[in-house]
Amino acid sequence: MRLPRRLTASAAASALVLTALAGCESGSETTAKTDIVIGADLASGSAVDAAYARALQLRVEQINASGELGSNNLVLRIQDNRSDPQTSLRNISTFADDSQVAALITGDCDECVVSAAKTVNDKKIPTIALAASDQVATPVESRRYVFKIGPNSADSAAALTSELVRLKKKKIAILSSQNLYGQDALGHMTSEISGAAALGKADISVVNQLTVKPTATDVTQSVGTLTDAEPDALVVLTGSDQATLAVTAAKAANFKGSVYFDAAAAGDLFVPQQAAKATESTTMVFTQVLAIDDVIATTPAKAARKQWFRDYTSRYGSYSGVASFGADAVGLIADAVVRAGSDRQRIRDVLETSQTDGFSGPIRITPDNHSGLMPQALTLLVARSGRWRLLS
Repeated sequence: MRLPRRLTASAAASALVLTALAGCESGSETTAKTDIVIGADLASGSAVDAAYARALQLRVEQINASGELGSNNLVLRIQDNRSDPQTSLRNISTFADDSQVAALITGDCDECVVSAAKTVNDKKIPTIALAASDQVATPVESRRYVFKIGPNSADSAAALTSELVRLKKKKIAILSSQNLYGQDALGHMTSEISGAAALGKADISVVNQLTVKPTATDVTQSVGTLTDAEPDALVVLTGSDQATLAVTAAKAANFKGSVYFDAAAAGDLFVPQQAAKATESTTMVFTQVLAIDDVIATTPAKAARKQWFRDYTSRYGSYSGVASFGADAVGLIADAVVRAGSDRQRIRDVLETSQTDGFSGPIRITPDNHSGLMPQALTLLVARSGRWRLLS
C-alpha cells in the first residue's frame, strides 16, 4: 500500500495505524505555544519503521499532554525515505535546512543514516538513529551529532555467547544478513577480541556460516546447508521476518539442536501463528519489554515500562518490540528541549550527556559513547506457546 505524503494527526487509532508512515505533522495545538519540530526519516515499506512511526506519534502526544514542555509543543513531521540512502539524504538535508526542525530521528535503514552522517554533522542537526548497526554511532569523532538508541551488536553477541557457554554448546552454525548490522553482529560473534566471552576463547567452534540478502524471502537452502553440518545450535543474526523463516526452515529440516536469535530478530509480541510451533523454545536476546507481563513493577522505571506497553497496545492492538526505542528517542529530545529550547547546539550537548531509565532500559550517553542503551537492558527471552517469555 502506498501511503500519502503528509498526515495530520487523527484521534482514530485505526486511521493512524493505516497511515503511520505518511509524511506527517502532528502535535500542533490551538494555544499560543511554540512549535518545536522533530523530523523523522522513515520508510513506508518497512514494518519496523511503521512501529517506530506509531511509537513516535504516541509519545509526542503523551509529552504534549503532560505539560512538561511548558510553553513549547512538539510537532512530529515524517518523510518517507523508501529505504533508499539517496532519498534519505534529501529528506535529512531538507529537515536540516528548516529552522523549525530542532532534531531528527532516523529509522531502520542502517545505510541511510551512515551515508548521511557527514551531512548531519556539517549541518549540525542533532539526530537520534534507531538503526541497529554499530557504524551508526561510531566512530564518535565523525558522528558528533548522531546518537543511537537500540541494542548494540557487541552486547547482544556477549549475551548469546555466555548462554552458549552455560549450556555447553560446542559447535554452532551462523546465519547472518548481508547488511551493515549483519556484518557487525557476525564480527562480534566470531572475533577473538569481541564480547564478554568470545567463541574461540570459549572453545566453541563455528562449523559453518552463511549470509543472506536482507530482502530474501526464502532461506531454506542456506538453513539446510547450515544444519547439514550438525551443529549443537543455530545462531540467527537477521531481522525478524528472516529469523522466522530460518527457524521454520530448521524445523522442516528436522534440526534437533537449539536456535538462538540476536536482538535484531525482535518483532511483535506474539510469534506469527504459522511459525509458533517451529519457534517454540527458541531463545532471543532482547529487552524485557516483549515479556513485560513477567516483569514485576518493583521500581518506578519498571512501572513506567509496563504503562507504556499498556498505552501502546491500547492504541494499536498489539505491541512491537522496537516501539520502546522510538519512544525513548522522543523522550530524550523532549528532555533536551526542556533545558535547551530549540537551540540545536544545546540540544546536541544535552543529548551527549543524557542519563535515564527509559522504556527500553538504562540509557547512558557520553562524549565517548553515542550509543546509549546499556548492556544491562538486554536479557534472554524464550518462545513459549506463541509468545516471548523471560528465560528463567
